[in-house]
Amino acid sequence: MHRPDDPALVSAIADAVAGALAEAEVTLPPDVEQAIREAHGRERDPVAKGELGNIIENIALAKKGKTLICQDTGIPVVYLTLPPGVPYTSAIGEAVARGVRVATERIPLRPNAVDPCTRKNTGDNTGPGIPAIHVKPGDELTVTVLPKGAGSENVSRIGMLLPTRTKEVAQFVVETVALAGAKPCPPVILGVGIGSTFDGAAALAKEALLLPVDTMDPFERELCDAVNSLGIGPMGLGGDTTALAVKVKKGACHTASLPVAVNVQCWACRRATRVVEGWR
Repeated sequence: MHRPDDPALVSAIADAVAGALAEAEVTLPPDVEQAIREAHGRERDPVAKGELGNIIENIALAKKGKTLICQDTGIPVVYLTLPPGVPYTSAIGEAVARGVRVATERIPLRPNAVDPCTRKNTGDNTGPGIPAIHVKPGDELTVTVLPKGAGSENVSRIGMLLPTRTKEVAQFVVETVALAGAKPCPPVILGVGIGSTFDGAAALAKEALLLPVDTMDPFERELCDAVNSLGIGPMGLGGDTTALAVKVKKGACHTASLPVAVNVQCWACRRATRVVEGWR
């Protein structure tokens, strides 16, 4: 088995990150594209139907020309699964950052990472805390990327609700979308995190965006229908389709708290996974 600082393993991880970003920035996952096509088929408002048609054409042109789906190539969010015997080390973190730098130059990606106060651009989509790396145990070494654009990220919210007000969870989700309006380029996909801690709920909400959108459980469907009843519609121009899907992840929480986070994602829910070969 390779050591975590083995140059071959570091290179393989960097290549996997760059490859996953190259796929995610150009091609939508099949479940997301299918959800958009189904929404187009159901939509009754002619303007909304036209906007969904434009999105479908955009997806096709990006795929055909191997070019970016959206000019906002996002902030790189990376999920690693590490098998037993492969601990997370600074070498692995640097391998992920190296893959992001390679992708930024080759694809190319728009440099989006800046100092939060001076607004000075790092130039390569890396910096303190970026890429955002989440690590979990698994049976094999995999890399999943979730490039996150600012238009949707900026309207995401977290609330610490009273534990006796569980019925207000749905209200908080719908209110988040109502406040966002057209800003996140709807139709949106919502990742909802319920429970855990203040920061844990936000992590759950973002992880929920990795889930397939072609199925929803009854609670997720109820939330999605409530959001669609707002009538914001594609690009905020009205219509039946404000949300393509709502995905929920839950965690246990303190008896005195009820954290709820809504991570808003635009229609371009870009994600891709690569298995890192040769890690054994």
